Amino acid sequence: MNLKQLETIKQQSQKKFDSYKASLHVCTGTACVANHSFSLIETLKKELKKRDLEKEILIVPTGCNGFCEQGPIMVVQPDGIFYQKLNEKDIGDIIEQHLINGKPVKRLFYKHPTKKTPIEQMKDIPFFGKQQLLAMRHRGQIDPEQINDYIRMGGYQTAYNVLSKKKAEEVIQTVTKSGIRGRGGGGFPTGLKWNSCRDAVKKTGNIPYVICNADEGDPGCFADRSIIEADPHSVIEGLIIGAYAIGAHEGFVYIRKEYPLALKRLQKAIQQARDQNILGKNILETNFDFDITIHRGAGAFVCGESTALMASLEGKPGEPHAKYVHSTEQGYKNMPTVLNNVETWANVPLILQKGSDWFANIGTGDVTDNAWGGSTGTKVFSLVGDVRNTGLVEVPMGITLREIIYDIGGGIPKDKKFKGVQTGGPSGGVLPESKLDLPVDFDSLSDAGSMMGSGGMVVMDEDTCMVQLAKYFIDFLKEESCGKCTPCREGLTAMSEILAKISEGKGTDEDIALLEEYGETMKVASLCGLGQTAANPVLSTITYFRDEYEAHIKDKTCPAGQCKPLVTYIIDPEKCTGCTLCARNCPTNCITGEAKQVHRINQDECIKCGTCKTVCNFDAVEVN
Repeated sequence: MNLKQLETIKQQSQKKFDSYKASLHVCTGTACVANHSFSLIETLKKELKKRDLEKEILIVPTGCNGFCEQGPIMVVQPDGIFYQKLNEKDIGDIIEQHLINGKPVKRLFYKHPTKKTPIEQMKDIPFFGKQQLLAMRHRGQIDPEQINDYIRMGGYQTAYNVLSKKKAEEVIQTVTKSGIRGRGGGGFPTGLKWNSCRDAVKKTGNIPYVICNADEGDPGCFADRSIIEADPHSVIEGLIIGAYAIGAHEGFVYIRKEYPLALKRLQKAIQQARDQNILGKNILETNFDFDITIHRGAGAFVCGESTALMASLEGKPGEPHAKYVHSTEQGYKNMPTVLNNVETWANVPLILQKGSDWFANIGTGDVTDNAWGGSTGTKVFSLVGDVRNTGLVEVPMGITLREIIYDIGGGIPKDKKFKGVQTGGPSGGVLPESKLDLPVDFDSLSDAGSMMGSGGMVVMDEDTCMVQLAKYFIDFLKEESCGKCTPCREGLTAMSEILAKISEGKGTDEDIALLEEYGETMKVASLCGLGQTAANPVLSTITYFRDEYEAHIKDKTCPAGQCKPLVTYIIDPEKCTGCTLCARNCPTNCITGEAKQVHRINQDECIKCGTCKTVCNFDAVEVN
């Protein structure tokens, strides 16, 4: 495969694509697949065949479209008509009314949650309005299981140009000048890492390796998974360029066991690349050899940490080790190693294609004299929790939390109040309403007590108890800690016990200070990033929601009404209509009352499950 052949495939694929009158881009990311999008595709095929339209209408199974809340999703091109929440019964209407008679089916359009106005075209939906796609540049456009679709978009031409025309030093210089920092958590400058590795290779003569970290284990985070599902070849092309830059001939993708669809598409993409001589010996008809091996993780969260990942890759227990010797000098098999996450690798071909200045001008900060000097480019976030529009978004660095949560996310459901947002996964901090206008970049989030992390963004409304939230994440990290170092192992256990006391109304005045002391100790004394950042949920909630901790300790109350030992459910007699809905749904039958009469809760039998409050349509159930 050479440049001429790539160009021929590109032109032929585009010609074939253009020969269809319309194309139906059906999302087959995990969320839409869970809602039976594969069945929709089969129904589409049958209905098109029945009407003899297979040669006029193309079906394109795409990766994640991003708007997971509205799945299954289909976009009709070239019109850009956006259909959402589809089922098989809708397919006939779309074909007859839209594709044959030219009248889009309005009942299947997206409706804005506050305006209830049907929106016809994808480009006009606010969810997509402020996004800027770099890592997800082919979102909803290509079939991730067809290499020719990637080549049609210009895929692998950058890799060819790099391998045939650029020196390794030039590649590293371009990546360094772009200012891109690792998207996997730590935010280490990518170019600095690559240059350090190449220097180690020159110094020692050892064989280097490149690794893609796809072991994304943060609760509520699915950015890396979705990129691989939607565009695996962009990651492969990034690895090729990175391998060439440091002189590596072997690469690995360490992928999470829980990602079967991503794994399937990655395996297929690698094999297709080998078949086209894009991986293997003398790839792209150059003198450069490079191939990729997939390694499946066993589900340990700590293996997302670089040194633990490499230990696992070698067949050893997935435990971190101290980084007084950097992985770029002694990493996998004690050889110089560059490890970046999925999103970072997906950005690399675009940086080499469009140049460092182009990338550096997106986002914030100045990287002219300092590799750590900014937050350039974009960041992919998994937007989840108490927000109307959950899904996957890619935004320029420097956008505010408010813009992401309200303009893109549509705000808080049921007109409830915003309370906090956690960025950076389970080790990220929780930021309050006063921080909504904070720019989203590495340094601003860190200064505020949170972190960029791998891209999780969990939104919380007024009903969230911050003590309970902190305990949830501490308990998660306690289970996932490898237990190798004392500060992390014992610190997480001690913090969990204190938080449990507080949530049960048994906390003491000294507990908050003790939590802060443990947290600060873990930050400076833990072995790896897991332990060093594990206390962030506790420290940040104490900083911004101290009054909530004090209410649990001093007043023995939970302001959010979530800690069962501290709450009592009662029925307001003035609001109760006697509809009997609460009584019919109570799992312990502790609610009594006749129809159309005021109901009462027997407190001795109430298990405080909250079902009565959830089902009540008249807000008659209150939490004291």
